[in-house]
Order: sequence, then structure tokens, then C-alpha cells
Amino acid sequence: MSGHTKAVTLILRARGLGGLLTALPALRAIRAARPHHHLVLAAPGWLRPIVELSGCVDELHATPLVGDLRWNAPAPTSAVNLHDAGPASITDLLDTEPAQLISYRHPDFPRVRGPVWPTRVHETARWCRLLESAGIPADPTDLALAAPARSLATRTHVVIHPGAAPARVWPAERFALVAAHLHGAGYRVLVTGTAAEAPLARYVAEHAGLPESCVVAGELTLGQLAATVAGAALVIGGDTGVGHLATAFGTRSVLIFGPTPPHLSGPPPERMAHIALWSGRAGDPHSPDPDPGLLSITAIEVIDAAERQLRGVRREAAYAGAVTETIGVSELG
Repeated sequence: MSGHTKAVTLILRARGLGGLLTALPALRAIRAARPHHHLVLAAPGWLRPIVELSGCVDELHATPLVGDLRWNAPAPTSAVNLHDAGPASITDLLDTEPAQLISYRHPDFPRVRGPVWPTRVHETARWCRLLESAGIPADPTDLALAAPARSLATRTHVVIHPGAAPARVWPAERFALVAAHLHGAGYRVLVTGTAAEAPLARYVAEHAGLPESCVVAGELTLGQLAATVAGAALVIGGDTGVGHLATAFGTRSVLIFGPTPPHLSGPPPERMAHIALWSGRAGDPHSPDPDPGLLSITAIEVIDAAERQLRGVRREAAYAGAVTETIGVSELG
């Protein structure tokens, strides 16, 4: 962290891709409320391409996990805890000796006078509520990201992202059935994931009859993954960061939820480009086994939802073609 003479607001959000994207409205609200502050986001360094794409902050202070914040600069003017209400995140920020701390309260810190942690609230709304309690207006629907400049919105490929946390893993053989159906319908299917998820991605591709070139798990940088999602016709996956990327870019998606219901972590219901499938039964998000409600969602349901979404893509393409043709005719006249 380099030295700054201007006011500094330090924001802690040491979570993954989905955590960053669900915090976008709060980050934008802080930016709007403090245009003259130097905004520093303490978050994992690998998220830098999306942080830069968002344009919300001036600096990323690489912080892999809560408890890893190492602040070697003068005390910030303000610190904002967008991580959680736990003692570790509050300690991290108090150790920087900020003049002001905005955080949900915790009984271990009676001098932190923030609001009580709200339960059963969407993750995005939770952080907007925190800011509003401090007099900072925030719009929880302000989730959109502009597509990366290098993305090609060809809408000819479908992204399938089978990986997720253990409780949120929908069966690989069902992803393979979905991928096979889409491949047979003429779509180029790309199976994404981390390097650790590459064997899972290869399993899906092999059992779907896809060529090896369709497996890009572990091969894309985060920037390349963002461009791939932004230009896709459709994204299919679970409750993951890639699903949040689809929401941010407005890419049509079919997202398979469980054990956490979509009204707590999914795309906003007013965003009609996304279909969230959920059994209606909440479960344990920390379970080492796939959620029973998640497992009750069938491949046929996902295929039907994917077909509805792709019909929408085709209608949009036909409309865009008709508008282009009309413009061309009017210009000739």
C-alpha cells in the first residue's frame, strides 16, 4: 500500500468471485458517496481483472483471506467491513486504526455501534443495508458490468460450469446429458472450471461426446473466463461465481440452486435473462455432500430451461437482424 495524503477508505471483502460481484452495488455506493476518497479494496489478488473492470475502487490491496490483512500505511480515514460480522474481520479493520468503522455489530466489540446482522436477506441487499445505516444510499440492483473489451458477443457458444462447493455440486452425469443435448443441437459447448476441477470438466465432456477442445477448465485466466461468459449464448451451472458473472454481464443463464435458495444468493427476480431452478427445500450449505433438494432437479428440467433461454437468444438475434436490415434500407433511401 503506497502512501496517500488524501482521505482513504479501506473496504474489506476477502471472498471469491461471487463475493466480489454480490458486493458491487455496495462498492459503487461507497464510490458515489466518497468521490474524493482514495478507495482501497482488501480482496484476493487474483480478482484484479474484475475489480479493474468494475471501476469501483482506486486500488486492490491483495488479501487472500480474512485474517490476512497486512496494512503498512497510515490509518485510513474510514474502514468498511463488507466481509461479515465476525470477530476476525472486525479485528482486521480495527488493527488499521481507522477514524471511522462501518460494520455490523458483534458482542465481542461493544464499541462498534453498527446494526444487527440481518438473517434471511439476499447477500447484495445485506451490504446495501449496512451502508444505508451509515447514511450512504445504495441500490442493490446496480449489479451490471460492462463486457470486457476483448469479449466477442457471438452468442454461438454455451458455457457449462459443473464445479461448485460440495453441497452445491449437481451430478456430473446430468451435466453431461445437458451438454450432449446442446452439442447435438449444434451449439459449441465449453466446459469451464478451475485447474482442480479439470478432471470433472473432462468427465462431463467425455460422457457428452464432446471433443477435448471443449474443455477449458484450468486454461483460462479470469479475464478470459469473463470474456467467454460475456459473449456466450447461455451459461449453465450452479450457485457459483460464474453464475454471478452471467448476471453481471446480462448473459442468459440457467442456474441450479441448492441448498441455498435463489432469493438469498441468486439473480434478482426482475432480471428476466436468468432462470433459477430450485426444489423449494433449503439445506445445509456447509455439508460435505450434495444437497438432497439440489439432487431432485433433473436433467430434463435443465434442458427444458436451456431450450427456453436459447429460443430467447434466437428471437433477439432475429430482431437485431431485422433492425439492421431496416436501417440499411433507410440509409439507401
